[in-house]
Amino acid sequence: MACASAQVANSDFKIDKITPAFQQSPEGAGTYNKRVRQAKNWLEIETAFDWTPRTKDVKYLDDLTFTYYILLNNQQVTEDRKPTMLVGTVTHTTVMPGKDLKSVVYVAPRTLERFFDGGSLTNPASTVFDVGVTITSQGQVVATNSLKGRGEWWTQFQPVQGFVLNKTETPFSHLAWDYFEPVKAKTSGN
Repeated sequence: MACASAQVANSDFKIDKITPAFQQSPEGAGTYNKRVRQAKNWLEIETAFDWTPRTKDVKYLDDLTFTYYILLNNQQVTEDRKPTMLVGTVTHTTVMPGKDLKSVVYVAPRTLERFFDGGSLTNPASTVFDVGVTITSQGQVVATNSLKGRGEWWTQFQPVQGFVLNKTETPFSHLAWDYFEPVKAKTSGN
């Protein structure tokens, strides 16, 4: 799905595409013998972005933070009849300039069950109403975009923290290592 929202003026960054998808829980590796009857769906939000620095002396960025605003299409099951907006961040490190770079976050199957009152979810387009993404570098927002191009709609909703996971916090951590930008390790002070 393409994005249609304006980018931050004079920025070296551009968010090209935000793609919600379902990914089934990966099976264990090696001799791990725990199996489930039916693998569950994780909500994956992938963001494709470009970084074209205006100065050639910048080779890497060690702190590039993405904030994800995931507006669930669950208002039919909430007490107040309002959708739930999940919010989470991921900080990437050792990001090199380039085009079609990738960031990703996940929402666990149990979290989806919780916010959809146990309902079965099979289509990301009906699960997610919209996704907003901001990129922050050195304390400044350098790019914003949303799935449906509705501006910074996330300022109108109450954020629900703690349910959006970065790749290293999921069973996908060891997969597609070179496809996504590296996640900065959390230190004991975080």
